[in-house]
Amino acid sequence: MTQQIEIGRLLRAGISGFTAGCRVNQLSVPSFGALVRAPLGDGYQVYGLIHDIHIDDDGLVKQLVTAENVSEEVMKDNRERRIVPVEMSVLAVGYEQDGKIHHLLPPRPPLSLDMIYLCEDKDLARFTEKFGYFRHILNAKDAPIGEVVATHILQAGKARGMDGARWIESATQEVITLLRDDYPTLMSVLGALADIS
Repeated sequence: MTQQIEIGRLLRAGISGFTAGCRVNQLSVPSFGALVRAPLGDGYQVYGLIHDIHIDDDGLVKQLVTAENVSEEVMKDNRERRIVPVEMSVLAVGYEQDGKIHHLLPPRPPLSLDMIYLCEDKDLARFTEKFGYFRHILNAKDAPIGEVVATHILQAGKARGMDGARWIESATQEVITLLRDDYPTLMSVLGALADIS
């Protein structure tokens, strides 16, 4: 069995998305556009795409920013032992129940403190066999749609290995079809895709 990569715990959730938190020293694993999953037991898990990663400030950081000559020890202590978590905003794009993938909003969200895992390549390839989940990304209100779509398509293509280029072409054609009546968003997505090619 492969090792599951834990990237954080759930802070808050809704049907359309959730926010997970992790320590600063866990930040090397999750990345923008990554597919993650929250297993909830009984053969049910929610899938989502990371569309924002941010670190809120706190009182100590505000003081350190204005201080002169902050030592390396203080900087390292603040980054490694920081109480304020790194927060990842995740857009729900589907769920799995009893081994079957559904590209619908989940029937229920994950619960506070549930563990969030990074999807491995095989899980990413399995989830992206069909493109039904694209509508969730393209309808997201608070996400940089072009960047999320482009980054996700690149990651999903790489997860497929030799078949990746063909999948990327099919995914791009699907995005063009879905956005044919939304020229500004289409240009944003195609511009971002051109930057990753």
